[in-house]
Amino acid sequence: MSTSASGSVVITGASTGIGRDAALALDRAGFRVFAGVRREADAESLRAAASPRLETLRLDVTDPAAIEAAAKHVDAAVGDAGLAGLVNNAGIGIGAPIEFLDLDELRRQLEVNVVSVVAVTQAFLPAIRRARGRIVTVGSIGGRVSQPLVGPYSASKFAIEAITESARMELAPHGIEVVLIEPGAIKTEIWDKTESYAQEMLGRLPAEATALYGDAVGSVMKTLAHQKRVAIAPEACSRAILHALTAPRPKTRYVVGTDAKVQALFARFLPDRWRDALVVRFMGYPRRR
Repeated sequence: MSTSASGSVVITGASTGIGRDAALALDRAGFRVFAGVRREADAESLRAAASPRLETLRLDVTDPAAIEAAAKHVDAAVGDAGLAGLVNNAGIGIGAPIEFLDLDELRRQLEVNVVSVVAVTQAFLPAIRRARGRIVTVGSIGGRVSQPLVGPYSASKFAIEAITESARMELAPHGIEVVLIEPGAIKTEIWDKTESYAQEMLGRLPAEATALYGDAVGSVMKTLAHQKRVAIAPEACSRAILHALTAPRPKTRYVVGTDAKVQALFARFLPDRWRDALVVRFMGYPRRR
């Protein structure tokens, strides 16, 4: 079933980066966009750049009360027409050596990137069902190929792969398409946030961790700096999201970016140890002693 660019769409994490660009792209395409943001300043900035159709929602995806309130508001606004689409985009990135990973940080990573996706989907699914709409989730190529020191982030994206696949099969009999977007390096504010988080994480690690993983962290930071320089514009993701919402037969997955496509091929065809060797060589990660 094709979805015209004239229905209503909810998108989470629309304050910056992929979410903001996609919200504006969907607005330009003719959708009535409900854009989830956490701060009023971000809401004002988004509204100033959009048409009068776009409406912002104050939505913390880890707050059940906020999710319920947003779903009730949207439900009342769209009525019997329902929702043409839900774009699950909100997310964070956490990293650390698994040996010294703070378990509360791991829980926070999974809560934001996994549990909240399920919670938001559940809340808006009745409205999606009325319109036979679509669910589009922004994952990552990190959900197919992990890297050292970003295990928590990749774990959350691997989980999203599984949840999306299950939901795709469960909802297919009801005419609801479920699609996954798998970007590589995208030019957004996440790189600055990641660098800041990494420095903070280093400050919290015990001396033993610094002795064991200091060189590895330095290598990963250099790789992140390189990825930041070569990252592509978020418009590439926005185009994939728009296609997923409007194509008569959308793809089940959209791999976005040359780097993501190369990694997808590695994940599909290379034995684990070969892939490990290529990843650590690219990152300049310390070799086995």
